[in-house]
Amino acid sequence: MNKPRILTRTIWIISLVSLFNDIASEMLYPVMPVYLRSIGFSILLIGILEGLAEATAGLSKGYFGNLSDKLGKRIIFIRFGYTMNAISKPLMVVLTYPWWIFIARTLDKLGKGVRTSARDALLSDETTTEHKGKVFGFHRGLDTLGAAIGPMLALVFLVFFPGKYKWLFLIAFLPGLITIALTFFIREKAKPEIVKVKERVNFFSFLSYWKISSPAYKQLVIGLLAFTLCNSSDVLLLLALKFHGVSDTGMIGFYIFYNLVYALFSYPLGALADKIGLKTVLFVGLALFAVVYLLIGFVNSYVIFGILFFIYGIYASATEGISKALISNIADKKETATAIGFFSGFSSIMALLASSIGGFLWFKFGPQYTFVFSGIGVILVLGYFGFVFSKMKK
Repeated sequence: MNKPRILTRTIWIISLVSLFNDIASEMLYPVMPVYLRSIGFSILLIGILEGLAEATAGLSKGYFGNLSDKLGKRIIFIRFGYTMNAISKPLMVVLTYPWWIFIARTLDKLGKGVRTSARDALLSDETTTEHKGKVFGFHRGLDTLGAAIGPMLALVFLVFFPGKYKWLFLIAFLPGLITIALTFFIREKAKPEIVKVKERVNFFSFLSYWKISSPAYKQLVIGLLAFTLCNSSDVLLLLALKFHGVSDTGMIGFYIFYNLVYALFSYPLGALADKIGLKTVLFVGLALFAVVYLLIGFVNSYVIFGILFFIYGIYASATEGISKALISNIADKKETATAIGFFSGFSSIMALLASSIGGFLWFKFGPQYTFVFSGIGVILVLGYFGFVFSKMKK
């Protein structure tokens, strides 16, 4: 008797969708601040724009995750969300008024909010508890491969066409179109008829999930959100390289290297987590994060930077997909998107706070304080998880 496939057709297609979407998004990630400055945006306005767009999208993950569970549908949210991501790219260059740019950036972030919880829930629906690490790890691997390919393409384009940022936004629409096309090949497993609920699903309905969620879910999410509060934007890590004299090209090179490591190790570490335990791999990943942040502010060597960014890639491989796999295992199957959406929504808000705190510490005291604050904070989170995991069932 043949064993059922772990990586099903649906998992492959969803992962390829994420690959091409990230190629499009990450082509623009390194040049977005430069482009916005070139059309007259101040640093303050850029910060407000990104912060508001991120907060809106963060909360929307909870709402659309809850709505996906209530309707019993996943694909419509996935398709609509990725379509919003794709069309936001060319909109950035159609008009350059601040309000129009805000609408385009919010549309992009909102697209992520619409699709994320439903997509992760569909990945969970496609597999069993013992294979969650592999499935989420495989998806994160292809997703992050796109995050490496995108900046490479941007770097090559700007070498031949320096300063042509608007064209880069239009080119990014092409992988976006492939993303949309691929969503039409996703198939959802047949489910029992969903009983229609009469209560209205308002924007903040997902907040009530906290009351009915299990103690294990609450303990896990408290720890993960505490970690996110210590995890400032990766932009600050790149700025640390710049602070130590690394060139712009070298900075993008380290970012690409990190994403390649992340992509390469996501599936193997997911498979390892299925064998030795998701919680064990998550714990080790957080410990690696603490090591990187405690050291990054005090070193000034390309070799050491390379080692730290390699470790940072391993950390990401051991935590991003693993945390969602853990949540999907703990949550009721009918509430998977809501459970992931609740966490993802508040995680976005915590990430915004973390970057604000990190930026303030950098401005007021220097980069070392930013990273040491995060490193010590994560050590405390490790202590919390050490206690909680020892009480949890395997």
